[in-house]
Amino acid sequence: MIKKILIANRGEIACRIIRTAKALGISTVAVYSDADANSQHVKQADEAVYLGGSAASESYLRGDLILEHAKRLNVDAIHPGYGFLSENAAFSQACQEKGVAFIGPGPEAIRAMGSKSAAKAIMEKAGVPLVPGYHGDEQSPAFLHEQARKMSYPVLLKAAAGGGGKGMRQVHKDEDFLAALEAAKREAMASFSDNHMLIEKYLTQPRHVEIQVFCDNHGNGVYLFERDCSVQRRHQKIIEEAPAPGMFDTLRKQMGEAALKAAKAINYSGAGTVEFLLDSDGRFYFMEMNTRLQVEHPVTEMITSEDLVAWQIQVADNQRLPKSQDELSFNGHAFEARIYAEDPDNEFLPATGVLNYVKIPQGDGIRVDTGVVSQDEVSIYYDPMIAKLIAHGENREQALLKLIKALNDYHIVGVTSNIDYLLRVASSDAFTQAQLTTDFVERHADALKKPELASDLESLSMLAYASLVCERAEQNDENTSQARSANTPFSKFAGFRLNHRLEPSCHIELEGETHVLSCLLSDENASRHNQRVFSFAHAQAEKAAEDSSEQRVRISELSNPELSESTDSFQHLKCRIQVDLKQYHLDIIRKGQSLHLFTSDKHLIAKIPDKDLGEDSEAHGAGEIAAPMNGTVVDILVKSGDKVSKGDAIAIVEAMKMEHSLKAPFDGTVGECFFQAGERVDGGATLLIVEADE
Repeated sequence: MIKKILIANRGEIACRIIRTAKALGISTVAVYSDADANSQHVKQADEAVYLGGSAASESYLRGDLILEHAKRLNVDAIHPGYGFLSENAAFSQACQEKGVAFIGPGPEAIRAMGSKSAAKAIMEKAGVPLVPGYHGDEQSPAFLHEQARKMSYPVLLKAAAGGGGKGMRQVHKDEDFLAALEAAKREAMASFSDNHMLIEKYLTQPRHVEIQVFCDNHGNGVYLFERDCSVQRRHQKIIEEAPAPGMFDTLRKQMGEAALKAAKAINYSGAGTVEFLLDSDGRFYFMEMNTRLQVEHPVTEMITSEDLVAWQIQVADNQRLPKSQDELSFNGHAFEARIYAEDPDNEFLPATGVLNYVKIPQGDGIRVDTGVVSQDEVSIYYDPMIAKLIAHGENREQALLKLIKALNDYHIVGVTSNIDYLLRVASSDAFTQAQLTTDFVERHADALKKPELASDLESLSMLAYASLVCERAEQNDENTSQARSANTPFSKFAGFRLNHRLEPSCHIELEGETHVLSCLLSDENASRHNQRVFSFAHAQAEKAAEDSSEQRVRISELSNPELSESTDSFQHLKCRIQVDLKQYHLDIIRKGQSLHLFTSDKHLIAKIPDKDLGEDSEAHGAGEIAAPMNGTVVDILVKSGDKVSKGDAIAIVEAMKMEHSLKAPFDGTVGECFFQAGERVDGGATLLIVEADE
């Protein structure tokens, strides 16, 4: 009987496994690296053991060390989560040999599905539908070129040992094939030390629909219905849902039974996912089988009310499956949105840093799987996932409304996140109407772009008010050791009197444009309602102060601003205001010169320039092109003296196993270059200088 589990993973999936283990009365052991010494999964487990350095190769991939700890601590089973060692056949084999249960399939099944070409051969023999293609051993460029011509273009080149979109190229024309093949083989060799390629007919408008299967060691197998994972970028899923929209019972049964055929063909045990391409004509084709628990498993749990981690533990304990196929059913609809520390508007550049403030949404049908809280750090060493936000409703429409509201209620300050992008996807007409294809992001790229932020007077006035509140709170905060001097127009309203117009100004920098707002403070109704009333307008020097025709926004305080947290560089305040006739609950966070304003339906980020500088704070170092994070310089694309235009690619840096192109911020001339290709660079280090044209 399994009484103690070691979790060979980190972050949200480790916390997720701990939650179920505790519910079952099973003790847990966490493992951690240098970077994770104070992480949430370490704090939540009953015991924790140190593995080594921050790099995964020095810690979470040390299967030998993990097994050594497991034996020393009398662990009954190891749960690998997903990623790291979860699909490592050698580690599964080592667990068997050491007498520790591996909560996952046996090594033979992992090996069988580890190679895409070998997996397709097995599936073909088992009668599972395959996309037309070539999966053989002959790898000469001329032979592969001929195979592509036979199946007709477009075709898809895929690394046999690949994953995550690496070693993959779409080819639409015969003359492009050889160059694409060379690039795919080069990328595959760099990523997997294996450049064996397969070719498939490329379906132009397919959906990615996967089937959750479960098998035990007693010959029983079931499928827990399907998930639609079509919305992806660079072959990485963004939003998943269950059940798949438009799925009918006959097709669901056909796909479920085909998935079970695939599992039984390799004598599978435990949780697995069989991924299919579903074409617009209703035909479906095997893609691959993931021999582990999927990141998106919560949507299946939400519609079936089953705990898949509990099922995994039972199967690993040699018990029978908890339910038969006839006993399984689903209810309602669920979405999962993956919240990442990344910048979708800058080629999804991963972000790192401290999460100064995190507010997690709550509500009926809302679930958040996460491994971080406020003040935790998103490390450069691991996948930058912050959380998985799951919403369940009676139907797709209700679940989607809950997802959108929960995304609006998810507040993060400290690192850039993809929440606004997820909102754009979830709120788009195409997604609302379930027009799902694997090229959804590319197909609807224009609709998903960040809209130009309307510098409307209402938004600017709310930001100016927020700046005022922060200044006022800092002046009154006795716990602040070094409050800034009262040098802003909003720091105090000395000399104010009735019937006298006092109009200090406030600078708000929004989307690179600076706005100057004037503020009129009124004591209207203050004695009766303890309110302050403010009136904001764009300050215009040419307009006489007496001109009453200027457009103004009136803001009334409905509650005194409440200071939740304050340090030298960070403030968090909450209040309720009325803007003309509409009421808002505000979450205000000031971090240095950055000002974040959250309402129920918007997140505004502005900069409050420091007037003490006596100059435009952006001017200093404006031409310094800095590394976005720790990484390696792949190439410096320019040299000193070169002329560049705004948007030109000037350097490439590799970080978190991804290449990131850095672009010229304006027209100018390249000055000094400080790094060369192949050199390591720290985040924030200046790579080169671009001097703006006069």
